[in-house]
Amino acid sequence: MRLDEVRLDPVTGWCAGVRQCPSPNFNARPGDEVSLLVIHNISLPPGEFGTGKVVEFFQNQLLPTEHPYFQGIAAMTVSAHFLIERCGAIIQFVSCRDRAWHAGVSNFEGREGCNDFSLGIELEGTDDQPYTDAQYTSLRQLSEQLLAVYPAISPSRIQGHSDIAPGRKTDPGPAFDWGRYLSSLGFVEEGRA
Repeated sequence: MRLDEVRLDPVTGWCAGVRQCPSPNFNARPGDEVSLLVIHNISLPPGEFGTGKVVEFFQNQLLPTEHPYFQGIAAMTVSAHFLIERCGAIIQFVSCRDRAWHAGVSNFEGREGCNDFSLGIELEGTDDQPYTDAQYTSLRQLSEQLLAVYPAISPSRIQGHSDIAPGRKTDPGPAFDWGRYLSSLGFVEEGRA
């Protein structure tokens, strides 16, 4: 994948230049305008990278017998719009026009059900391990595409999963460099702990 080939088609909601692995875990948005971008992290098994298990998880193909941790999550039906692997490769699971099941019980500015109006990007990682340069580069490129098509996503409407589900979620965690990410988009980081 060359980053200059990543292009979001606003009609279909799919990106050219990324790997597409459609997930069955989505449904139609209830007519809401996309106005929130949520940054997550995930690794399966926890703390292990490059296993391919995140793709299997989002496609309901994770085998519970392969790892003890999988027994508790294999029956879950979840997804995100995108995953950025440690090497910077971008995988898309759900069209941006559809509602991916990434946020769960969530609230932003008094509005519940953030899946209705958000896009979800998963970074392959953990709360406490630094993300890779390749991931920041791909995240910037993908975010630029999303912001161009969805102008209602302002800097203050780019949030971590922990911001919209406090007490329940901790990702993308303290290892995520918000200043680096936001400044790469030309934004100033404001009010982040």
